[in-house]
Amino acid sequence: MTSEVNVKPTSLYDTDYQLWLEQTVAQLRANDFNTIDLENLIEEIESLGKSDKRSLSSYLMRLCEHFLKMKYWESERELCWRGWDTEVANFRLEIQVILKDSPSLRNYLTENFVTEYKNGRKLFLKASGLNVNLIPPEPDFTLEQALDEDWLPYQSK
Repeated sequence: MTSEVNVKPTSLYDTDYQLWLEQTVAQLRANDFNTIDLENLIEEIESLGKSDKRSLSSYLMRLCEHFLKMKYWESERELCWRGWDTEVANFRLEIQVILKDSPSLRNYLTENFVTEYKNGRKLFLKASGLNVNLIPPEPDFTLEQALDEDWLPYQSK
C-alpha cells in the first residue's frame, strides 16, 4: 500500500518575503500576470485592510481609556495629566493619519466606537482599581468629541 502525501512546494513568499515583494512589484510593473503568485498577493492585500482596522481599534480603545483616566482617576490626575494629554494627542493623530489615507474607515470607527470604549473601560478599571459602578458602561461622549483635538472630558486646572 502506497500513501501519497501532497506537500505544497516552498515558495519564495515563505523563504524570502522581501525578495518576494520586490519580484511581485516587478511582475506587476511589467504586466506579467501569468507568473505572479496571485494567492499570496491576494492574502497580503487583504491583510493591509485588516491591519488598518486593528490599528484604528487599538488607538480608539486607548483614547477612550485615557479619557476615563482624565475624568475619573483623581488620585493620579495631577501627576499624570501631561502624559495622558500627550497620549490623547498621539492617538488622535494616528487615527487621523489612517483616516486621511482611507476615509471610508470612518464608518468602521463609528461601528466599533462603543465596543472600543468598553475595552478601554476594562483596561482603565484594571489599572485604576476604581469601583466598576463609578464608570459608565456606555460612553458619555461622542466619537466626534473623541476625535476633536480641542475637546477633553475633563479640563486640567
